[in-house]
Amino acid sequence: MKSNGLLYLMITGILLGIFCGWFFGETMLAVGWLGDMFLDSLKMLVVPLIISSMIVGISGLGDIRKVGKTGFITLIYFMSTTGIAVGIGLVMVNILKPGMSVEMIAEKIPKNVSEKEAIGITDILQSFVSPNLIHSMAHMEILPLIVFSLVFGAVLTTLGEPGKQAIGFFDTVNTAIMKIVHLLMYFAPIGVFALIASKLGAAGGGDLFLVELAKIGKYAWTVILALLLHGILVLPAILYFVTRRNPLIYLKNLTAALTTAFSTASSSATLPITIECAEENNQVSRKASLFVLPLGATVNMNGTALYEAVAVMFIAQMMGIEMGFAEQMIVLITATLAGIGAAGIPEAGLVTMVMVLQAVGLPLEGIGMLLSIDWFLDRCRTTLNVWGDSVGAAVVDTLEEKWVEKGGDA
Repeated sequence: MKSNGLLYLMITGILLGIFCGWFFGETMLAVGWLGDMFLDSLKMLVVPLIISSMIVGISGLGDIRKVGKTGFITLIYFMSTTGIAVGIGLVMVNILKPGMSVEMIAEKIPKNVSEKEAIGITDILQSFVSPNLIHSMAHMEILPLIVFSLVFGAVLTTLGEPGKQAIGFFDTVNTAIMKIVHLLMYFAPIGVFALIASKLGAAGGGDLFLVELAKIGKYAWTVILALLLHGILVLPAILYFVTRRNPLIYLKNLTAALTTAFSTASSSATLPITIECAEENNQVSRKASLFVLPLGATVNMNGTALYEAVAVMFIAQMMGIEMGFAEQMIVLITATLAGIGAAGIPEAGLVTMVMVLQAVGLPLEGIGMLLSIDWFLDRCRTTLNVWGDSVGAAVVDTLEEKWVEKGGDA
């Protein structure tokens, strides 16, 4: 990862994937298995990485009072950046009004969405715990694994020498997982090429993608513009003013993680590479990266929350339903909460939108209008999610250091 050669190969893989998927269309489905294999290889590492990193991260914070301060700083960062992202989305969708010129076409509600109509705040809270951790591991339900690992790691710190030995074991596991990530990255250029080419091919190639984009193109550009505003203005400003780091250098050092996020459309699958980029390239402390990044990959969804707010307003505009200030405040609150709780529910983005739609009394049928290009917007919002997590790791790391320097608990 210290060499730029692999990074350039990954970027080349993405560009070739776009080119081949665009011009060769469904023919590129033949390479899909390579992309699936790369994605599955990343996912294979997620569960042991989450468990080991959270245990090592929480134990590395030491005194339980410091754990509380670190957790509080992290939570404030997650809530504030997600809320800002939703606010930007609402401002952009009110200015551009992408749904005003679109005719609503009755679409079938996706099965995974229709089966989740009863989702609410209590469902998200219940997803924090699991009666069967093995089931959660098998189904990639990350949130209960994080809760268990945090509690388990905190308890280990109270057990004296036996606890230190157990923490040492998980520290070794974490180090071994990161070594596997090093090896896997040599396969990354081929993997990202296959993922992009096959996904664009499945959409019918460039011509069909442009046709679908033409139908709701203004909506897509509204989402992308809002994501860019948050990603290139808000997050870099927070990074600079809190940590005094150069945002451009920090971003450059995260390119491998961001390109992987765009290719896989999964914050969790990208997590091993995000941690490596933060620690090795950006010198974020290990205790901060192992605490903030696994947590952020699960509950800090800036891009997802922003997307949901824009999508809900787009559906309302498309159906001619007026959304006043009160309704938009409900959207802001519920989209922020849905973004934070998204990872507790399978197929997060579209499914948690159900909660936001229900909160303001909009029909679920509007979701069907978004499916044709959602696969592309999913990649864009996932990239912002990973960028937001990475900035958060640096922010928490810096604020912790400042606390210690001012005589706080070490």
